[in-house]
Amino acid sequence: MSAQPKKFRSKFFRVAVEGDSTDGRVIERSWLSDIAATYNPSTYGARIWMEHIRSMLPDSPFRAYGDVLAVKTEEVTVNGEKKLALFAQIEPTDDLVKMVNVSKQKVYTSIEIGPKFAGTEKPYLVGLGVTDSPASLGTERLAFAAKHPEANLFGERKQHADNLFSAASEVALEFEEVTSEPSALDRLFSALGAIAERLNGSAKPESKPDPKPTDAADFSSLATALTGIADHLKTQGDQFAQLQRDASEQRNQLQALQANYSALHTQLSGTPSGTQPTRPPVTGQQGNAALTDC
Repeated sequence: MSAQPKKFRSKFFRVAVEGDSTDGRVIERSWLSDIAATYNPSTYGARIWMEHIRSMLPDSPFRAYGDVLAVKTEEVTVNGEKKLALFAQIEPTDDLVKMVNVSKQKVYTSIEIGPKFAGTEKPYLVGLGVTDSPASLGTERLAFAAKHPEANLFGERKQHADNLFSAASEVALEFEEVTSEPSALDRLFSALGAIAERLNGSAKPESKPDPKPTDAADFSSLATALTGIADHLKTQGDQFAQLQRDASEQRNQLQALQANYSALHTQLSGTPSGTQPTRPPVTGQQGNAALTDC
């Protein structure tokens, strides 16, 4: 079995504080609360971009460098004043881990906010930028942008003109290796593979005899693996049987609908229309004489 690729996941770190923006607008406290409440990677996953620049090429220096897994808010104290801060947890690529931990590059972060995301009228986290611009430089840009808001600083890097970036702030990114849990089938096949390797190894003429008997252990492991396979197949069989029952029920419902439709069609076909005049009754001839109008 091939080794599972290494994955890393960061601890939660601060990515934004209420009030900071790069184009003169103010990041409201409620925006950060809404972002923490609405962010869901399954709905729209925010990716990590160098300097907020998005490239379409996978081998570009400005490709994506990971994903934002979750966000939350906490109260922090900045210059003696309590403010609401947004914290993020990310899953970086190997390149970002090397860039931060080894090269000490791009250690500042800045969030990109969509003020009215997908017609919800609520702000949403649409991206996370990594940069080398320190917070002091961000403050200078804030002052410039406040005087000239029409300049739309970093406008060429935004997904939408109304989006805004928070001022870049330095963070201490700590990555922890995450071990991906193998599936039940992977574990079963791995156990069978290990048993097969031991049996094949013991059958080689040049191999040295094991001073301890392993037959009992091998058969015990094999029995355990086979029991696991049987349980897995039983689960699959139960799920398939349930799918068959669901399909049978839906087929019966469809047949009932078709019968109701046929009955309704027959009823409507035999019902006279109220928009047409009623034909007068035919009285037939009087006696044996045939009457004519001539």
